[in-house]
Amino acid sequence: MNIFKKRSFWLAAGVTLFCALAADQLAKLPGLKLIGTLVLALLLGMLLQLVKPVREHSAAGVGFISNKFLRLGIILLGFRLNLEDLANSGIKTILLAIVVVSFTILVTYQLCRKMNVEKELSILTACGCGVCGAAAVMGVSPQVKAEKDDSVLAIAVVCIMGTLFTLIEIVIKPLLGMDAVQLGVLNGASLHEIAHAVAAGGSNGEVALNAALIMKLSRVILLAPVALLVGVWYQKTSHFEVSGKQKLPIPWFMAGFLASSVLGTFLPISTGVLDMLVELAYICLGMAMAALGLSVNFRVIKERGMSVFIAAFISSSLLLVLAIFASKLFF
Repeated sequence: MNIFKKRSFWLAAGVTLFCALAADQLAKLPGLKLIGTLVLALLLGMLLQLVKPVREHSAAGVGFISNKFLRLGIILLGFRLNLEDLANSGIKTILLAIVVVSFTILVTYQLCRKMNVEKELSILTACGCGVCGAAAVMGVSPQVKAEKDDSVLAIAVVCIMGTLFTLIEIVIKPLLGMDAVQLGVLNGASLHEIAHAVAAGGSNGEVALNAALIMKLSRVILLAPVALLVGVWYQKTSHFEVSGKQKLPIPWFMAGFLASSVLGTFLPISTGVLDMLVELAYICLGMAMAALGLSVNFRVIKERGMSVFIAAFISSSLLLVLAIFASKLFF
């Protein structure tokens, strides 16, 4: 491909790889664990905008990395999903995941639209809150032909809401009267990023952490069907000038995501290799996030952000209440 012959690609690859690796290390620090690797990579990419030569000379490569490395990262992330563990967790976990994801996407989207938030930004924020944070925003954005500014703003909203509600859940847990499993299910069902669920679940012990991860991964696996359904819905409800027959907007990289989870579950792949593949997934996703940060328009985010934050806060509050009742009643 011609892109690999361009200096802009290699410059973009170098700086975004640096951001991804730096974010991975920063995310291990106690004060930054709640933020997570992907959002830290995004922030580092934003900071690189201050270096004018990097911003100008890497522009062509940044677009390629934010697109292709995103898809590769999501495919590799499938190795994190153990389908047998999800099946063994029981039908209750899967059903709760479906209810939580459906409820959060619908409520967040409707609230955003009532506050006059654009359609694309509304659905990105809704999917980020409903499924798995930044990775969901990035996975759905190609399906709705989202602008980069929309993706960055949705990711910012999801990160801030997830961090805020992680702290809220840690503070209120003595008032809830839940055992470790219930607390873990609550964390996995209500928090947006995997990092948030791990942070909150880990504060309640190993049993709660395992329950939080299983619950959260039950939501993550819904990313593929959500992306497909959103693509079909967006195509039917939006008006495009299309010549010839419209194609079904199937996100093929999501098929790769599911295939990776199948391979990771049923092939005799060692834990060490699986861990390396997941680490590589986060490096690719981190590079895509950094590339996104390099191309963000700060003025647009400042002008459009408040309504989205309010809608996401209300929907996240409602999700917390739903998750508390579901965890108490069924687990």
